[in-house]
Amino acid sequence: MSGFDLKAFSKRMIAESLFYDEEYGAIGNISLINVDELREYFIAYYLPEDEQFVIDRATAWEDYDPEEEGAIGYALAIDTDEHMASKSQDEIAQEVLTLAEAHNLVPSVALFFEEEND
Repeated sequence: MSGFDLKAFSKRMIAESLFYDEEYGAIGNISLINVDELREYFIAYYLPEDEQFVIDRATAWEDYDPEEEGAIGYALAIDTDEHMASKSQDEIAQEVLTLAEAHNLVPSVALFFEEEND
């Protein structure tokens, strides 16, 4: 029996957090947060129209006031550049893990729902 593999476990959790549910219009994504600067640094998500997984690198952030009601604990990116795109969920999950380790970032998982156009 093999031992517990934390990296494999983490990679699987990352991969399964990046999804699109067509029935509910739900999109799962992961932000990588720099807790020293309280900023979102990378955002990983699935892009259904291109059928690929994407990681964006933040280049500009919203003004952040931790005292503001409803503050989430860090500044959200308001502008990004594409860091990587792939059809492979495992490849993107590995890159998210690599970025988190390399830059000492922590994850924040979010679930979004597509807006209906009437």
